[in-house]
Amino acid sequence: MTISLVLVGKTDNHHLEALIDDYKKRLSHFVNFEIIIIPDLKKRKNMEIELQKEKEGELILKKISTSDFVVLMDENGGEYSSTKLAGWLQKRMNTGLKNLVFVVGGPYGFSQEVYARGNQKLSLSKMTFSHQMIRLFFTEQLYRAFTILGNLPYHHE
Repeated sequence: MTISLVLVGKTDNHHLEALIDDYKKRLSHFVNFEIIIIPDLKKRKNMEIELQKEKEGELILKKISTSDFVVLMDENGGEYSSTKLAGWLQKRMNTGLKNLVFVVGGPYGFSQEVYARGNQKLSLSKMTFSHQMIRLFFTEQLYRAFTILGNLPYHHE
């Protein structure tokens, strides 16, 4: 299985980028993991919010295949503990799923077309975090899930 993380905009903090890269490298021992970055829209400061979401949505949808299982990282999504996330991932792997795609939208969220394409919504917390931080938190939780599945000593309960 390949797990992709689709992001709108690059990470502009080199400290966060280094931590994300560290977890990405660690994940390579368990799964084919890739980060796909969609560039920020040009002249977006002059755009209406709905138009910005539509244009970002078009770019997001171009990165998703019809056979992909798509999880939208959304504040209104379901929440899992780390162990529940690990179990959820195991179930996806057991089905023979080839591509699992997680998507972090732009600053205003997703277009209706992206919501319609998503198979599931997932929230990392009821608190609000910057899109930059979500990238790190998600990548770390994905790594944690695989260490739980592998009975490795990273996660403590």
